[in-house]
Amino acid sequence: MAKTIQAIRGMNDILPTITPRWQFVEQIFRNLMQSYGYGEIRLPIVEKTELFKRSIGEVTDIVEKEMYTFEDRNGDSLTLRPEGTAGCVRACIENGLLHNQTQRLWYVGPMFRHERPQKGRYRQFHQLGVEVFGFAGPDIDAELIMLSARLLKNLGLAELVKLEINTLGVSEERQAHREQLIAYFEQNMELLDEDAKRRLHSNPLRILDTKNPAMQELVENAPQLFDFLGEESKAHFKGVCDYLESVGIGYHVNHRLVRGLDYYSKTVFEWVTDHLGAQGTVCAGGRFDALIEQLGSKPSPAAGFAVGIERMVALLEELSESPAEGPHAYLLLAGETAMQQGLAMAESLRDQISGLGIVVNCGGGSFKSQMKKADKSGARLALILGEDEIEKQSITIKNLREDKPQQTVPQSEIDSILRDLMA
Repeated sequence: MAKTIQAIRGMNDILPTITPRWQFVEQIFRNLMQSYGYGEIRLPIVEKTELFKRSIGEVTDIVEKEMYTFEDRNGDSLTLRPEGTAGCVRACIENGLLHNQTQRLWYVGPMFRHERPQKGRYRQFHQLGVEVFGFAGPDIDAELIMLSARLLKNLGLAELVKLEINTLGVSEERQAHREQLIAYFEQNMELLDEDAKRRLHSNPLRILDTKNPAMQELVENAPQLFDFLGEESKAHFKGVCDYLESVGIGYHVNHRLVRGLDYYSKTVFEWVTDHLGAQGTVCAGGRFDALIEQLGSKPSPAAGFAVGIERMVALLEELSESPAEGPHAYLLLAGETAMQQGLAMAESLRDQISGLGIVVNCGGGSFKSQMKKADKSGARLALILGEDEIEKQSITIKNLREDKPQQTVPQSEIDSILRDLMA
């Protein structure tokens, strides 16, 4: 007997018992995007490696350690996308979507990083992404945060998360801060771990994002970027805060919030939770004005955020929420004639009733086994079609979720009964 083949560690099957929660998250998100006037864009999973090196930054964990990169038959270096923003920007530049235009876009799909799998962090994971282009003011930053807040509210997760925000200013301000930061850390070299020493001169801002407990006091006392900001950057951040306060969204200003990717500037934000262990960020984003020019186009303001679907689903499980519903009805069939008529009846009902969910028992089986399948399906009604029902042109209805008496009705009435059930 051949040895079975298993999935790659960290790349998980999502089974039918779990997918209803995924569908719930995705449908809430799609409806929300439509209500805010955002359009869907569908992006390739594989991009040229250079795209991510230029956008994310070569001295990041993602590019250095985590990307799935390979050489194709033509000798080109390709990478499974580790995040969605770079590909979205590339698509907009390539297709001329940024020339004297504004864009509000969203996407959904798998991303890939070779990390150590753990709860809420996988090698193939899935994100809902939102990107906006051509808007320079703090109003669009605030809209993105409001949109993410409404998503969490509509999912029933608002009580499990809190909002942290910060501003990273512009490149000149970060450069002045960078020099002071390097000098500060150089004076404390004996307290830096190997990862921090490696980043000291290439990306010192990322040291502030360390998870090493031994370095927390050192990081807390480091020079703050906010002290290096000019009036325009401070005014932009104040504008964002004012908009959030105007709609009653609470937030905490975390001056150590830097995000893990090089392309961020000005506003950054995260929705965090303490219900998922170490993987506490469920939604994150901010402004990335410099990225468009970095990828070869004329400068254009841009901002966005991404939501981890796995983490949203895990939070729903924390609440023991089960948004999924089974079909409206399960059709049990007794006898050869019933099996032939049953499939035709179900097709006719689907034609007549838009959105009807009806499962036909296929493969035979005793009445008892069929009833077990009906109950397991989550259906609200069991419709029973046997020899007696065929002879009398009737159908028997058994309520599976409520304590109501079983009844037999003419087949002509089943249409209206199902419509009432769905109302």
